[in-house]
Amino acid sequence: MNRSVLITGGSRGIGRAIAESFLAQGDKVATISRTGDGPEGALLLKGDVIDAEQVDAAFKEAEDSHGPVEVLVSNAGITRDNLLTLMSPDDFRDVIDTNLTAPALLAKRALRGMMKARKGRIVLIGSAVALAGEAGQANYAAAKAGLIGLARSVAREYGRRGITANVVSPGLTATDMASELNEAQVEKLLAKTPVGRMATPQEIADAVLFLASPAAAYITGVVLPVDGGASMH
Repeated sequence: MNRSVLITGGSRGIGRAIAESFLAQGDKVATISRTGDGPEGALLLKGDVIDAEQVDAAFKEAEDSHGPVEVLVSNAGITRDNLLTLMSPDDFRDVIDTNLTAPALLAKRALRGMMKARKGRIVLIGSAVALAGEAGQANYAAAKAGLIGLARSVAREYGRRGITANVVSPGLTATDMASELNEAQVEKLLAKTPVGRMATPQEIADAVLFLASPAAAYITGVVLPVDGGASMH
């Protein structure tokens, strides 16, 4: 393939695996992160995804280098964990801004070119906690649940223009974020996971590649769990 792909949070973990996978299949990849880091071969852009002006500037740079963005993967996310009664308003707001408002800004900007081209793929990286909830993560769970409504609304609004919007919902994945959990927390989560292990970032990337591929042209508005069965109920 030779598409213009834009990925947020591509400097490490799941985002980096996604970027490397698109590059490996011949796509032109731009990544946006606060550090400006990313895999070799990608156009590395530095920016804050909650700032609409910085998002627009990043898109313009990607478009100038690679052409209109055909695939958007919104992966950047943060956590600020605490029990809701102890959570500060700033910690709640920051997580909502990064994990929900930013994907909406990115999708809005991507749709500008996708509507003209009458084609496009939008993939939002959600989380298994979106449906199950998680103690200490009311802000994160709420934001990730919001991505489902966002993707499905975009799917309804722009499906007739050849644009799909889907959510990949990872479970516990071997990333820096997971390394912040203690052994007891990891064991508790794995006990709920039929496969009995963490996902690798590459396994999440493989699901994203599928939803962005021609093979998934008739799939839109779905939530694809990649969680080892943890969300079964």
